[in-house]
Amino acid sequence: MSETAVRVMIAGRVQGIGYRMWAQGKARGLGLLGWVRNRQDGTVEALVQGASDKVEAFLTASEKGPRGARVDDVMAVPEATQQLSNFEIVPDA
Repeated sequence: MSETAVRVMIAGRVQGIGYRMWAQGKARGLGLLGWVRNRQDGTVEALVQGASDKVEAFLTASEKGPRGARVDDVMAVPEATQQLSNFEIVPDA
């Protein structure tokens, strides 16, 4: 299985409803590495890295998100893979 990394921007009602904790749990459950954070523009940003099919599963799940979310858009752009050890919630940008 090939390893891939993407930077994901999730727009909609995705802050203040537990989206970051949901994303962390979903990513860890899929065996992915990376991080997630809120951005000042109201979006959630994540760097997601792992097996291509698992990253795709994360992106598909992100289109719905946790209960209470209203996801309007999920945009993913390829990133270079990095040395990561877990999937963390990091400080806001």
